[in-house]
Amino acid sequence: MQDKGSDQKPLFFLSYARSPQADSGGADPNSWVKKLYDGLCEHIMQLTDLPRGAKAGFLDQGVAIGTRSAEQLSANVAGCRVFVPLYSPRYFVSEQCGREWWAFSQRQINQRVRGGTSATGAIVPALWVPVEPTQMPQVARDLQFNHAAFGEHYAEEGFYGLTKLRYFREDYERAVYLLAKQIVRVADEVALEEGHAYSDYESLPSAFPSNFWPPAPKFDVSIIACTRSDLPPGRTPVYYGDRSRDWNPYHPASTMPLGNHAADVIRAMDYDVRFRDFDLDADNTVRPGARAPGILLVDPWVLRNPTHRALLSQLDEVAPPWLTVVVPWNRQDPGSHADKGPTLAELEAVMPRLLRLSRSSSRTAVGGVATLEALHEVLPRVVRHAVEEFTGSIQNSSYPFPRLRGPDPNAEAHGDRAT
Repeated sequence: MQDKGSDQKPLFFLSYARSPQADSGGADPNSWVKKLYDGLCEHIMQLTDLPRGAKAGFLDQGVAIGTRSAEQLSANVAGCRVFVPLYSPRYFVSEQCGREWWAFSQRQINQRVRGGTSATGAIVPALWVPVEPTQMPQVARDLQFNHAAFGEHYAEEGFYGLTKLRYFREDYERAVYLLAKQIVRVADEVALEEGHAYSDYESLPSAFPSNFWPPAPKFDVSIIACTRSDLPPGRTPVYYGDRSRDWNPYHPASTMPLGNHAADVIRAMDYDVRFRDFDLDADNTVRPGARAPGILLVDPWVLRNPTHRALLSQLDEVAPPWLTVVVPWNRQDPGSHADKGPTLAELEAVMPRLLRLSRSSSRTAVGGVATLEALHEVLPRVVRHAVEEFTGSIQNSSYPFPRLRGPDPNAEAHGDRAT
């Protein structure tokens, strides 16, 4: 079932929120989670051909947050094949649990963007204490897992209730066994590629916003890029489509448009993403009715189009501080590094203000994001920066919102757009 070389990679990662010990002392309340974990590991060893000494699972058993090294947590999230979040009201307000969920979900997103097999079923939630959907962030509500399949009493009480009530002992044992079977089935059927351990794990975002509420807060993803119909002379069309949002600068490493990938990452941070083709909808970026944090993905090759240059220059004068620029610059794209290709100095001359503001969140974001992996590292930082700027600036009701002199929406052809 598992390559011998991956014996030290856990089959599953049990993610849970630690319960504080009562003021009166007594037994560690988290010992019941350890009992559940041990039961799952025992069943999994029987249900699989894992060799002796292999890690059936991983459970952070540090006595307090931070006692286990961030490197160990990151490595186990990156190496496990199934992620098992243990739901409770405390779980969804835990930054640590949200970080574990986010790090695991990035493996699913990366596999999808690279054109790999779907791995959306690799998260198997379990109930410690039942939680109402209204108490869950969007990422958890989207799973739509049928907990009643593990037993009616389990769905009503969760593992904690079954553990504490003796007459539910058989229900508890049955639910543990069925959860173990589900973990094994998912590990066999969902071919999730191994991820990479984050060197800055503790700075990763949480998949749960600090004060989530339905619906999820808005976040804008704007794109200004060439299309196949308006490419500069000599520019290869392989990275482009019929619309700006079809732009895929990391081809062939990525099999999906850049905007879709960015949206997946931002949705994993529990935001409701709105797409904007910036050159068609420029005013929505700054008008009061559409105020939301956002990022602008810029294709440097638009600098060869006078209309686009003028639009970016106008934006640089009036854009709100919560619009953060990201400039993908594929290291494997020979055209972007040729003598006649656009340069960062040209972009700096057109948008000096926005690049300066964006550089405070990430120098890499505006200096040219060379690889898909680098983009994956940069996006959470720029999203957090945009949200922080928005939160701070939105309190100033006098913030000006001038209108851009954008393209004429009635123009029939790209060449007829007003500048």
